[in-house]
Amino acid sequence: MTINLFSDTQTRPTDAMRAAMASAEVGDEQRKADPTVNELQERMADLLGKERAIFFPTGTMCNLVAIAAHTTHGDSIVLEHSGHVLRSETSGAAAVSGCVIETIRGERGMFTVEQLNEVMTPGNQYAPPTRLVCLEQTHNFAGGTVWPLDRYSTVADAAHDAGVVVHTDGARLMNAVVASGASAEAWAAPVDTIWVDFTKGLGAPTGAVLAGDDEVMERAWLLKHRFGGAMRQAGIVAAGCLHALDHHVDRLADDHANARRLADGLAELGFTVTPPDTNLVYVDPRPVGLTAKGFATAMASHNIEISTIGDRNRLCTHLDVSTADVDAALDAVRAVLAEGPTDGLTAAPPAYDG
Repeated sequence: MTINLFSDTQTRPTDAMRAAMASAEVGDEQRKADPTVNELQERMADLLGKERAIFFPTGTMCNLVAIAAHTTHGDSIVLEHSGHVLRSETSGAAAVSGCVIETIRGERGMFTVEQLNEVMTPGNQYAPPTRLVCLEQTHNFAGGTVWPLDRYSTVADAAHDAGVVVHTDGARLMNAVVASGASAEAWAAPVDTIWVDFTKGLGAPTGAVLAGDDEVMERAWLLKHRFGGAMRQAGIVAAGCLHALDHHVDRLADDHANARRLADGLAELGFTVTPPDTNLVYVDPRPVGLTAKGFATAMASHNIEISTIGDRNRLCTHLDVSTADVDAALDAVRAVLAEGPTDGLTAAPPAYDG
């Protein structure tokens, strides 16, 4: 049996979720006539404290639509340099909205008001105007990190003071809620639009919900149709999202505990580990003589799937990973280390960088 630590997108619907989906009341979502989709949208608008929420097939489409709703061609977007909008969405902001992306090199995925003020500009005949700041909560490539609420709010306030709109990629927002103790509404209040993905830690097979005020959501509704995101009897999948809201939020704390257990075990074995805030464990395997690709290949031979991101590996805990699975994964790591490096798996020691 394979233990999948590759991503929390790999989860399978539980039997109870499948039952909820099978019995869902459905209608024509494109005509706003699917009662289950409508219930999900109403609940998410209430949860996030926004005027309106819209169901989308994917989180990437939420970002794509939000950026298009907030900007015009030639505008500038600001985000942290390893943000998902830039690194994992095939240049959608540039291709669809014609926007330039200005990056800030943050610390653990976060930046300061001073850094933000350095890059925002009203625009002139030489430079595009800054129209949008994109935040990410939790921040994936920084290690599933959680912005402190006061810092998050201060950065959003600075953008608004400059007349710039703020959007939050909240793919793993509920992980941040559980880890921080701050409500979803508290994270949504400082920003103009925000979305939540149901296919990651919440375990649904598809779906995400974007929320904001009525005006921007009306633009988002039209863009959803333009980009091919309108659906028909979508209540079948929306029911999975509703089930996740009712049953899979509080249990995210289990994923966080398993991530800490995994991180501690890897650190004891000599890996350089980024301490996890939530359910993502990033490690550098070079101190134990392996490349990231080599480590992933070796773990796969022991039926453990992990991902490779640059020089690091990411191991992700989720509802399909138990504490026993974490211990089994650590046993597999011990076996890999005992086997020793093989051709193509070795790495030079990391260079000292100060």
